[in-house]
Amino acid sequence: MASFRIAGDRRLKGELIPQGAKNEALQILCAVLLTSEPVTIHNIPNIRDVNKLIELLGTLGVKVEKVGDASYRFQADDVALDILDTEEYRQQAAALRGSVMLLGPMLARFKQGRIPRPGGDKIGRRRLDTHFLGFEKLGAKFNYDEVSGIYNVDASHLQGTYMLLDEASVTGTANVLMAAVLAEGTTTIYNAACEPYLQQLSKMLNRMGAKIGGIGSNLLTIEGVERLGGTEHTMLPDMIEIGSFIGLAAMTQSEITIKNCQIPELGIIPDVFKRLGIQMEFRGDDIHVPAQERYVIDSFLDGGMMTVSDAPWPGFTPDLLSIVLVTAVQAQGTLLVHQKMFESRLFFVDKLIDMGAQIILCDPHRATVVGLNRQQQLRGIRMTSPDIRAGVALLIAALSAKGDSIIDHIEQIDRGYQNIDLRLNAIGAEIERL
Repeated sequence: MASFRIAGDRRLKGELIPQGAKNEALQILCAVLLTSEPVTIHNIPNIRDVNKLIELLGTLGVKVEKVGDASYRFQADDVALDILDTEEYRQQAAALRGSVMLLGPMLARFKQGRIPRPGGDKIGRRRLDTHFLGFEKLGAKFNYDEVSGIYNVDASHLQGTYMLLDEASVTGTANVLMAAVLAEGTTTIYNAACEPYLQQLSKMLNRMGAKIGGIGSNLLTIEGVERLGGTEHTMLPDMIEIGSFIGLAAMTQSEITIKNCQIPELGIIPDVFKRLGIQMEFRGDDIHVPAQERYVIDSFLDGGMMTVSDAPWPGFTPDLLSIVLVTAVQAQGTLLVHQKMFESRLFFVDKLIDMGAQIILCDPHRATVVGLNRQQQLRGIRMTSPDIRAGVALLIAALSAKGDSIIDHIEQIDRGYQNIDLRLNAIGAEIERL
């Protein structure tokens, strides 16, 4: 287990370049299985979850070649399906939640698939029903082996159909979409997720020869084709990292410029942080956050307490609620954070309370933050990172605190943030990896 020792009360200054989008990478990498031709992908983040998925593709027989600093070429022309029965594959796939998205491409191209119960964050129940119900509507047949914990799937005849997803799941939509592109006939997916990651995946698949309509909406129409070809794809910058850097700048009174943000793809993310009172300036495609002594949380027009909650895109992404919550700790005003999707994601607030934050955990889904307005500084403590986003929220708190802090189990942070210690140290932080 690795840890960070963080020197608190540091003001940072400089430029940060966001990594490639983690959540997009997990979908795009799985899509390379849909063709035997080469697929080149640029701006791949160097993070644990993505690297594990690349290793898993290599285990399956995909040829993986690094062709640049953040660029790889993949060719799935000799995939060994018998690997699916090995213990090595089961262990690798079970350790990575993103491995579930290998199933859609496998069913589409190879007409079969096997996958263990995947791992990932411990942030509450993350059901796979949307994936499996979608596959079943396309004609796949499931058999779950309770002894081995393996899902065996027969997809010998996938047939396009109409389906209404039970929830607008991002990974569920991506998985069913990848299965449908090679199915016979036309598939219509209603209540589809429409996040920029899904739009990127759909555009990439269309360049490979797929016929997907309705991109950017919650109604996708897919005309099945016989085969897909190779392509080249560049991933978006990670919107979660961009939001994390905005919160970091405000909380630590730092002057930070976030480069190459692809601002039109960020949706309402900048607006939500502006409602926390955070100033920012768009300079072309860069976001400049000036050093702020104080920031004041808005209230609703009727005078009611400001609430920030998650919702399917174009609503606010749940992955940034932990960052919004920690940023509000030093604001002036009160904020209600409502995490609707995951019932355990707010449990990290006990660490912030130990540091001196004024937070009421109302229930597993809601927390009220009473801003300290810089009247009291957080104090450094030793704590553990429970998941990716909470880990970075604690890192932001530690950088603003008085004294040193230690965050244990930083493998969780490494799963989603590329060399975060080195990049922040380059603009004035003092983070030591133990």
